[in-house]
Amino acid sequence: MQSCIALKTRLMVAIMMISPLIAALLAQSAPSTDIGPLTDIHRRDMRCATVFAIVAQGQDEGLPSALEYPAMEKRGKEYFTQLGQRIVEETGQPREAVRQEFIAVAQNIQQEAQESGDPDGVSAKYMGQCLPLLDAAIPQGDKPTLPQCSVYLQLAYEEIYAREGLSPAAQDMKTLATVLSSRTRDMLRAQEKTTFEIDTYMFQVREGILADLTADPDQDIDYDHCFELAQP
Repeated sequence: MQSCIALKTRLMVAIMMISPLIAALLAQSAPSTDIGPLTDIHRRDMRCATVFAIVAQGQDEGLPSALEYPAMEKRGKEYFTQLGQRIVEETGQPREAVRQEFIAVAQNIQQEAQESGDPDGVSAKYMGQCLPLLDAAIPQGDKPTLPQCSVYLQLAYEEIYAREGLSPAAQDMKTLATVLSSRTRDMLRAQEKTTFEIDTYMFQVREGILADLTADPDQDIDYDHCFELAQP
């Protein structure tokens, strides 16, 4: 019950975040006399934008389940902005109608979470569907993903351990790497990947990183971002 109430609160905050963005975006758009309906794709993308806002709010609150995902605040807002502009151009829907559509989408997510009794599971389901759309629309740039951070910190631990043994620094790095490994596997399981698929995926991530480091040993890795993902 408490998790459902928490999700409801995050949904309300998400709507509050979305509404002014809609108003600012659509106020700049020329009115259209040619108004068309929203498609299933529009509603799917609106659902993703809403879930990104929910996760961003959870990350701001430091919720472990939300911190398993890449940072959502900047990319989520940019995704929304691009989506809002696309809906305006493709449908000509009036501002209030689009706002009400977003509210309806958020309410549907809330109802689904309440009926399932597993709000985090509902968010995980949609994030599994929506993250590829976000990555395609707004690439992450230089910030490593959660799986990549898991590997980076594991490699850092192995390097410290080879140099110092199980020193305090090595123990600290091992703890952080273990936290990210656990969160990565939880995230991938939420995407309905099997243990074999997870092991294969993580092996491929590690091999890719090792190849990149071999080609460019001096590359700038955003460890600060990885440490942020490991926060409780």
